[in-house]
Amino acid sequence: MTWTQQFTPVGNSVIWSSLIALIPILYFFWALAIKRMKGYMAGVTTLLVALAVAILAYKMPASMAFMSASQGAVYGILPIGWIIITSVFLYKLTVKTGQFDIIRTSVVSITEDRRLQALLIAFSFGAFLEGAAGFGAPVAISAALLVGLGFNPLYAAGLCLLANTAPVAFGAIGIPITAMEGPTGVAAMEISKMVGRQLPFISVFIPLYLVFVMAGFKKTLEVLPAILVSGISFALTQFVSSNFLGPELPDILSALVSLFALAIFLKFWKPKTTFRFQSERAAYEVASAESRETQVQPAFTGAQIAKAWSPFLILTIFISIWGIPQIKAALTGHYEGANAFLSAINSIGHYLTFMPEVPWLNNLILNGNGEPIAAVYKLELLGAAGTAILLSAVVTKFIVNISWKDWFITFNETCKELALPLLTIMSVVAFAYVTNASGMSTTLGLLLAKTGALFPFFSPVLGWLGVFITGSDTSANLLFGNLQKITATSIGMDPLLALAANSSGGVTGKMISPQSIAVACAAVGLAGKESDLLRFTVKHSLFLLLIVCVLTFLQSNVLSWMIP
Repeated sequence: MTWTQQFTPVGNSVIWSSLIALIPILYFFWALAIKRMKGYMAGVTTLLVALAVAILAYKMPASMAFMSASQGAVYGILPIGWIIITSVFLYKLTVKTGQFDIIRTSVVSITEDRRLQALLIAFSFGAFLEGAAGFGAPVAISAALLVGLGFNPLYAAGLCLLANTAPVAFGAIGIPITAMEGPTGVAAMEISKMVGRQLPFISVFIPLYLVFVMAGFKKTLEVLPAILVSGISFALTQFVSSNFLGPELPDILSALVSLFALAIFLKFWKPKTTFRFQSERAAYEVASAESRETQVQPAFTGAQIAKAWSPFLILTIFISIWGIPQIKAALTGHYEGANAFLSAINSIGHYLTFMPEVPWLNNLILNGNGEPIAAVYKLELLGAAGTAILLSAVVTKFIVNISWKDWFITFNETCKELALPLLTIMSVVAFAYVTNASGMSTTLGLLLAKTGALFPFFSPVLGWLGVFITGSDTSANLLFGNLQKITATSIGMDPLLALAANSSGGVTGKMISPQSIAVACAAVGLAGKESDLLRFTVKHSLFLLLIVCVLTFLQSNVLSWMIP
């Protein structure tokens, strides 16, 4: 028996239906930010609230509601949870073998300043990982690196989530942009151009804002030259690549240009004072200048430094390879070319990719147009980014000379430590799937679409809402892309601008999505502290969203010449 989504189930009113659809979202904020529940408790209870609203208010059959939750939970394990497990595992291998001490020293040799370390690791290196992999890997790995350098775990997670705003729209080899082409019929290159005329304004601002959040206004001015080098090099590369090369490479190119530009700049320029966190200053003041020099610059050779960094270099290579479209297709058993090597990989990928239908759900839900919605458990064992990271850990085993016994012990320890964080991730992704399958997300989108002449201002809010619910800019673009196009056309707004606004607004919601919060806390060992991280990020998310809203409104009116 099929069931048709009803977007105005309460009194046939968008407003009343939206108030009901908001209940699970408001509950989640209350549970974390006010009640300060542990993440897994907030996630599980929010899922239960969403199920109740879907079944009782939206009249969704209970079997479909629970099976949509199961589909989300499976997606929470693979690929998302798998990335977290393997990322933390790789980091732990470097710590257990002493290699991370050398990594820490090599970063300090470039700069001891915490502000500049955050720009190098959280902003530039994190953006590279976002461009190559996405799906939580950037925050997990860069936050773990910052914690290893001595950052407070909560601060490290919050700063990496904030820094991750700049690259999200072009993450995972441009998937958020290319995915929007299908449901909207608008060429990905055109969307890429428009996003590339919005997001660089945010990207050039993020390094400044990141340091301001860390150190305050006066301390930010001290490193303004470095901030400008980092932000401007990233934003310019992002603009040029998105407008002339397409959506696949802006993150990777921007991150590399920014990373090398800042590292080279710091060879010739140093801030007047070295910023450290309050908790660190006493130790530095007690240490003598001589002993401090010994701590900062031990005699590690270039070969030792290269060996210490090699796990993350190998990680970068594997993730980059996994992100190449043809190889990705082969790894998932979908390659149709003539290359013999890729065809061989395709044969293996075919046997390691499982797409079973979700029982009592697949093609049984009809959308607003009466079209059935497919529902499958997507299990790409070989093609998952987490598998690329695991292979990096296998290669790392031979480089750092750790025994197989200790390798497996470390992996087992990692899995045990991440048990509750994985439950959190599974529950919040399940909540997102229930919200989408029941039609609650679309109800909220329809409410914002009724803002008329003010829609250019509220258009980014749709993307922000979509990413908050789903944890993915790609999913938000698929969810609201067509609604953006139709609404924009009806009010005389350029639909290309609305599509770009959905993606650009979405990036500001990434840092507060339940999925991102859970991933970040899992990566830095803060399971149960999700409420603290949400309280840290929510104000920054709303502030950056406001900037995108104002920019989109101006581009729709005063700055319409910026639309390609």
